[in-house]
Amino acid sequence: MVRAAQRSGKAPRPSVWLEGRARGGGRGGRQPSGLDRERITDATVRLLDAEGLATFSMRRLAAELDVTAMSVYWYVDTKDDLLELALDRAFGELALPDPESGEDWRDDLRALARGYRALLVRHPWLSALAGRFLNIGPNALRFSGVIQRILGRSGLPEHGVTGAISAVFQFVYGYGTIEGHFHDRVAATGLTPDEYHLRAMNEVTRDPDASDVIGRSARIMEARGGDTVEEMLERDFTFALDLLVAGIETMVARARG
Repeated sequence: MVRAAQRSGKAPRPSVWLEGRARGGGRGGRQPSGLDRERITDATVRLLDAEGLATFSMRRLAAELDVTAMSVYWYVDTKDDLLELALDRAFGELALPDPESGEDWRDDLRALARGYRALLVRHPWLSALAGRFLNIGPNALRFSGVIQRILGRSGLPEHGVTGAISAVFQFVYGYGTIEGHFHDRVAATGLTPDEYHLRAMNEVTRDPDASDVIGRSARIMEARGGDTVEEMLERDFTFALDLLVAGIETMVARARG
């Protein structure tokens, strides 16, 4: 465990994936009955979805599994190890297009961006963990590899590929994170997203300091269209993604001279 490593003077490892047990069972010796790393990771994802990251603990997980906390530690050294495993399990839910399928790179990129956005909304805890860990689990690496190969088909010079990845997927990361947090807030109120949005807009327009900005925002939103929050979020995401794809196309044309 990290605590043991600190006591021995060893620095804690930067990732569970750089340690041998990440891909297999547990420590040597007799395994706790009825447990394996797959079951523990699955339960972690379920708890994070149901209760969030802030309240997650090894004790809570052990209670969910009906085992002792020490039984869980037989498979992982620290809570961070387990969170990193859960993060990669979530990345494994992504449907990855075949980067060599011959499909238009724009369609594959849009499909991957939409899938990542949906993943962030479905698992609101994921964005915090993706920013904390190295993202070098097998599923995360497959995701990254497919992105690189899709953008490699775009015609961008190699020195521009990482910048294009950052532009598209940092945007999706931010958009999906905010959208996921919004749905979490709404769920806590017992309102629907549309009811929550209407109530929030009614409240904020009563503030004289905000009236000008909110009034302008209302006109922009009306011009954009969309009768529901879901439709508005979808239209904004689609248009922003189209802007980024158009930017990549422009940079490809510029490189070709």
